[in-house]
Amino acid sequence: MTTKKFDLNIERILEDWEVYHAIREVIANAIDEQVLTKTESIKIWKDKEGKWHIRDFGRGLKYEHLTQKENDEKLRNPHVIGKFGIGLKDALATFDRHNVKVFIKSKYGDITIGKSQKHGFEDIITLHAYINPSSDPNFVGTEFILDGVTDEDIRKAKDLFLIFSGERVIEKTRYGEVLEKKSNIARIYINGVKVAEEENFLFSYNITSLTKKIRQALNRERTNVGRSAYSDRVKSILLSCKSKEVAEFLVNDLKNYFTGKTHDELKWIDVQEHAVKILNATKKVVFLTPEELMIATNMVDEAKSGGYKIVTIPENLKERIRGLKDISGNAIRDLEEFYSEYEESFEFKFIEPHQLTKNEKIVFDMTDKIFSLIGGKPRVIKQVKISETMRKEIGSFTEAEGIWDPKTKSIIVKRSQLKNVEKYAGTLLHETAHAISSASDVTREFELMLTKLLGKIVKQVLKDDLK
Repeated sequence: MTTKKFDLNIERILEDWEVYHAIREVIANAIDEQVLTKTESIKIWKDKEGKWHIRDFGRGLKYEHLTQKENDEKLRNPHVIGKFGIGLKDALATFDRHNVKVFIKSKYGDITIGKSQKHGFEDIITLHAYINPSSDPNFVGTEFILDGVTDEDIRKAKDLFLIFSGERVIEKTRYGEVLEKKSNIARIYINGVKVAEEENFLFSYNITSLTKKIRQALNRERTNVGRSAYSDRVKSILLSCKSKEVAEFLVNDLKNYFTGKTHDELKWIDVQEHAVKILNATKKVVFLTPEELMIATNMVDEAKSGGYKIVTIPENLKERIRGLKDISGNAIRDLEEFYSEYEESFEFKFIEPHQLTKNEKIVFDMTDKIFSLIGGKPRVIKQVKISETMRKEIGSFTEAEGIWDPKTKSIIVKRSQLKNVEKYAGTLLHETAHAISSASDVTREFELMLTKLLGKIVKQVLKDDLK
């Protein structure tokens, strides 16, 4: 049986690599083979002799794979981990430096690692792979058997991979995955391998669509990649999300905006806006600023009683979402939009004259007499109606005492105003001013009309004194 020697020709030893870094490369290659061949999941186990095994079920490693060159197949596949074609050689050199014995098994041969003279330069000793015929020509996949690694080495290596992290995928997008982090520290993965940690991120992320900036930042070690390389891709992932769960995480974190304790993703205003768009489309919510929460307490109660959840947002976000549509094409429900929906859905509970009490009817029957004080009922007003219920006003968010409804050309007065003539007359004439002027409260046109009506009333009352 002839043993072939294969010079690994390693140009540079990564002196700062620990054993777990080398194990990481073996695991990464196994996962890549699983992805490329769509075979069953890799296996990692410890045998009775204390040796650790890492096995995939792919095509099997050949000695040609030990040459130092980029792998074209991996370069074409966006979802694999390895790209450099030198990680395995770095791993083998690291194992040798730490006195870890390596046995590689595939149907193409059994490979061990050792030192030998460099061909043609007998005075130079280099690291070689010793290749023997396969002990099992029918073996499926590739198996690494490592003698001399600790359980902690394996644990630390596995901890660098998403598939072993236990972090739940909340949502997948075309750019990557949003993950529910398992501790206070968020992790950034690229194609399932951890490349960075973030102390103030709300989520962990697995980036599966790499930008040029990320590719340039990925060094041989694939560790400590800076945020500037992946922040744009993280933002793209979030802006592609459509799930209610992601939106709720983001919006709930906005509650800390006013204390300055939000996570870093919420410092991106377009991410805030997108979270609002998702939540508006997937849940009954009303978005209010802290100021609106204080001034619109009655409207807040109305929303809550209708099953709406109140979500507090900062003023700059309110300005940004005003008039926008959510991801389903619906108007985003801020205070004004909620009031508009409330107005459209509100139903009056009208009271017919014969349903009034005796005293209420006496007051209501004075309607024409009150109109006579201003020269008679204006033509624009078709009828005066009494309602048990009244919708809330946008300014005060309390039930109106009366309203002018231009659609039906009716003045609607709240039934409680019929307690006495003074209340009823004041409300009736107030709404008459709205009807004639077609102007809302606190406008110059409305005030001028109200002043004009008051003048008419005084003139009518004092007509005998003016003769």
